[in-house]
Amino acid sequence: MTSQAAPHNFDLGHMPRTPAALQQAIERSRAKLHQRALWAGAASAVPVPGLDWAFDAAILSKLLPDISAEFGLAPEQIDALDPTVRDQVQKAVSLVGSVFIGKLLTRQMILRVARTVGARMGVKQFAKFIPFAGQAIAAAVGYGALRYLGQRHINDCARVVEQAQALQQGADASGV
Repeated sequence: MTSQAAPHNFDLGHMPRTPAALQQAIERSRAKLHQRALWAGAASAVPVPGLDWAFDAAILSKLLPDISAEFGLAPEQIDALDPTVRDQVQKAVSLVGSVFIGKLLTRQMILRVARTVGARMGVKQFAKFIPFAGQAIAAAVGYGALRYLGQRHINDCARVVEQAQALQQGADASGV
């Protein structure tokens, strides 16, 4: 049988191929998330209206693609996959419901994410104007909000990779 006759090539590209490799990608992503959430928390403590929103958007616009790339799910990584695998990955992304995996992020998308935690952000803005404790509250809420969004993205990426790994294992078992 020639390679052209094989109906499926389940090469996962840059995606983790084993559960251990997936766990390493999760750990690297969490480390990035923790570091950047600390920065967001620090920016939230500064009592300048709007500064934290701009900082959060800047962090998210870099962090979410970095996390996707850790899992082999950046747009260019997905585009480089075999068409069959790419279709399966895109179906998995749809099932997970992520709007960020495999997409170039726009300002509108980042603002939509910020609305997801809008109540927390409102508390953060209000808390800044409470002397002393307000900055600590704003910093904690800023850290927590970014941490929540990042962890949600990590979980989504991990679920997509797990589904791709299951497909690959099924293909390997059938001798493809």
